[in-house]
Amino acid sequence: MMKKEFNKAAFKEKLDEQTSFPALYMFKFIVPSGKEDEVRGLLPKHEVVFKESAKGTYVSATIKAMMRDSQSIIEVYERASKIEGIISL
Repeated sequence: MMKKEFNKAAFKEKLDEQTSFPALYMFKFIVPSGKEDEVRGLLPKHEVVFKESAKGTYVSATIKAMMRDSQSIIEVYERASKIEGIISL
């Protein structure tokens, strides 16, 4: 399966148009089991809610964080993209 290319400029523009910063932003990820600590490291001062898949091979993660601007959100997604097997929703 091909990895979808992230259009950073379009995403930033959409965030700036639709969001009044600072804002509470919800990050959602799916990772292979065993990668929870890497996800937790993306925003270490924030609570991460994990939910295991039915077979236990994947874990969904939800993180709510107050973000100061669109660039700070993009930076989290850029760091997340370095986690092997992650899917950003």
